Amino acid sequence: MKLLSVFGTRPEAVKMAPVLLALDLEPFVQSQVCVTGQHRALLDQVLGFFSIVPDFDLDAMAPGQGLNPLAGRLIERLDAVLEKVRPDRVIVQGDTTSALAGALAAFHRSIPVAHVEAGLRTYCAAAPFPEEANRRAIALLADMHFAPTAAAKANLAAERLRGEVLVTGNSGVDALNLALAAIGPDPQPAGTGRKLILVTCHRRESFGAPFAAICAALERLDRRPDVEIAFPRHPNPALAGAPAGPRDLPPLDLPDFLRLMRRADLILTDSGGVQEEAVTLGKPVVVLRDATERPEGGAMLAGGDTDRIVRAAEAHLDGSAEAARPSQAYGDGRAAERIVNALLGRPVAEFVPDIGARDRLREIG
Repeated sequence: MKLLSVFGTRPEAVKMAPVLLALDLEPFVQSQVCVTGQHRALLDQVLGFFSIVPDFDLDAMAPGQGLNPLAGRLIERLDAVLEKVRPDRVIVQGDTTSALAGALAAFHRSIPVAHVEAGLRTYCAAAPFPEEANRRAIALLADMHFAPTAAAKANLAAERLRGEVLVTGNSGVDALNLALAAIGPDPQPAGTGRKLILVTCHRRESFGAPFAAICAALERLDRRPDVEIAFPRHPNPALAGAPAGPRDLPPLDLPDFLRLMRRADLILTDSGGVQEEAVTLGKPVVVLRDATERPEGGAMLAGGDTDRIVRAAEAHLDGSAEAARPSQAYGDGRAAERIVNALLGRPVAEFVPDIGARDRLREIG
């Protein structure tokens, strides 16, 4: 079997890494990798960490790239790769422009498409933008849907899509386990007596006024003497302008970010992948978005509103919110095994998420 995996951003690379490593162990599979370079430096960090050497690099990133020019470059360059490789199947992950371009280019050549992390939905086309539209379009093009949770599978069933749907768990949990095993335990840090808040923010719908509101919330939280804030910045220039007070960090590579996550007492994020990792590690999470496609794990949804973010954060900092605990809401570390077995036509037992009443999303009014 000849398989071609297409991806181009750091989150895709993280979640595809366990699948690619598992495919490499299969003697009757020719697994090839095409990276688009949609995100250059952040992508290369992850490829190096997991020792992934691409067979093809489209190097499609351009300064100030818009979505339409990017999609056009990707489809044109991918078509040449598909002509050369002629794979039996293309594998895409998630909801990026690279994933959509990979699925569409394959569909135009009548090549079957497998979608890793299928079925996530907000049913609001503008949140997240353009990811919600991308993943719904990919679902129409794919014939194998690897849903991370039962809720994601239910979304796909309601949409009456063609092909096989399998609940696998999220391969991001597999990647988290691999990465933590590789970096080992941290040295015991000197105690500061303050609680560490880790913040990430990168989505397009956070640009402008929502980002200003998030920064205002961080300024208020930073006035507390019992708090320190770490804010590794995404390199997108639209998020320039550091708030006064919180500790501003450059983009971190995967090991350094995971070390910081392990130390954190509270995580504020608009990243779905960070939300999944935090829940798996037992960290309380405040989601900086108005809608999330990940309702599991007991996170608090605060959106881009200053007062709601502060209330949600202080509920955790002051102990009025229920304490978080490690959860298998998003996976048990065997997603890649299930995905590879399904690709090869072997019997697969679906992942059954461990979700109780306390694992439901809570919205801060």
